[in-house]
Amino acid sequence: MVRNVVRDPMFLGQKSVDATEADKQVVIDLLDTLRANSDHCVGMAANMIGVKKNIIVVAAGPFQFAMINPVITKKSGEFQTEEGCLSLDGVRPCTRYQEIEVDYLDQDFKKQHGKYSGFTAQIIQHEVDHCHGIVI
Repeated sequence: MVRNVVRDPMFLGQKSVDATEADKQVVIDLLDTLRANSDHCVGMAANMIGVKKNIIVVAAGPFQFAMINPVITKKSGEFQTEEGCLSLDGVRPCTRYQEIEVDYLDQDFKKQHGKYSGFTAQIIQHEVDHCHGIVI
């Protein structure tokens, strides 16, 4: 189900908690909402649809995938950039890393480890920040 996007900075500034298999519908709703906003959005975190759970979804080209309870375990290649956010107006400066490694659960709640670089790594970092209550 496509959900409304939360724009309340007080809500978005709160830390999320780990998701469980009881949150499978949240993953589906988050993917649906990402697809519905695909013309101007490349990633979302669950708190952006009003659910304080550590779930993110990422659009990488034609593919969309979920990361449940993502933890960035390694990062390298620091750089400065500017990002926008569906929950905010305008763009803001931030620090990102060119290459990251992430431990997470996939949509079937199976453990995964991934290496990401470039724009996909940047999207993941932005959404993981959302989970930590950090809004650019």
